[in-house]
Amino acid sequence: MEVCKYKNKCGGCNLQGTDYEKQLEIKQKKVEELLGGFAKVEKIKGMDDPYHYRNKVQAAFGFVKGKGIVSGVYESRSHRIVDIETCQIEDEISRIIIRDIHNLLPSFKIRPYNEDSGRGLLRHVLVRRGFKTGEVMVVLVISSPVFPSKNNFVKALRKLHPEITTVVMNVNTRSDSMVLGERNITVYGGGFITDELCGKKFIISPNSFYQVNSIQTEKLYGTAIEYAGLSGSEVIIDAYSGIGTIGIVASDYCKNVISVELNPSAVSDAKKNASKNKVSNISFYKADAGEFMVRLAEEKKHIDTVFMDPPRAGSDKAFMSSVIKLAPDRVVYISCNPVTLKDNLKYFTSKGYEVDRIQPVDMFPFSEHIECVVSLTRQ
Repeated sequence: MEVCKYKNKCGGCNLQGTDYEKQLEIKQKKVEELLGGFAKVEKIKGMDDPYHYRNKVQAAFGFVKGKGIVSGVYESRSHRIVDIETCQIEDEISRIIIRDIHNLLPSFKIRPYNEDSGRGLLRHVLVRRGFKTGEVMVVLVISSPVFPSKNNFVKALRKLHPEITTVVMNVNTRSDSMVLGERNITVYGGGFITDELCGKKFIISPNSFYQVNSIQTEKLYGTAIEYAGLSGSEVIIDAYSGIGTIGIVASDYCKNVISVELNPSAVSDAKKNASKNKVSNISFYKADAGEFMVRLAEEKKHIDTVFMDPPRAGSDKAFMSSVIKLAPDRVVYISCNPVTLKDNLKYFTSKGYEVDRIQPVDMFPFSEHIECVVSLTRQ
């Protein structure tokens, strides 16, 4: 296999240079060592083609004396930009668009942002592509809402890439490492793209959370639905629901879905997604999921299944205790970190739940990250 030439600088792929079958063996063993004491770990679901799977590609922009404009990723444990032309895991079309933006900058006299001096305009470029729809969104992350000749710049970019369906300027005036700011200004198109996942269409905005590996996400969500064992009569909760993906996919298999999310823009997108898919058996609530479930428990509301998909840090005890108070018949836990998952499963099994099944899914080939779907049943 071809080894990436940026292997020793870019910290993104710590299994770079390892045969893919061997990568799957490494991940299988890790999950078995961490979680095998709870239940049998099924064989990891890998990819048929583990290359160029990322539907979201972002690049930092900067200026290096003697070299000029650079664009790429930050070197591991630093803020030095590794100037990247190609990447084995990023969508190829998105990477070419970023390269062409790089090449357009000098002719429009656009300077990259300098973190030390606070001068310059372009901080990052984010490209998102719908693998099923082919729609492409370009987000230009800038330090000021004033972008000279923005319409001509977009016209020149779309001449090179007519596949671009929307261009957004994201204004980021922060001094920290956050890529996106809160303000979005649509320059071309609708300000969002749509993509299809598990037969449903989803609106994706610049700030939306959407899984970066569409192919494996269908396996991940398909496994979650299977593990829920839905018959069509259940009431389920989709906690940490984001733009509503899991709940909307699950809506075909149950009676009602209660979707809970704290981020207001995500809730807004989720409502649009439900409308787009003509899903009528789902309700959306902007709330802390833990507090919301405690209220349902106090109201003696019966919930059959809770889907939970927490961040890498895992779920905290306050949230898990709210699940215990609600006492659903089943919990389907989607985890992106088997280390924190192990601690969370210890808690659930100490409170009367039993782990039935564990399915690892390789969402991020060439990295050590592993996603798992776990089914727990109340005893």
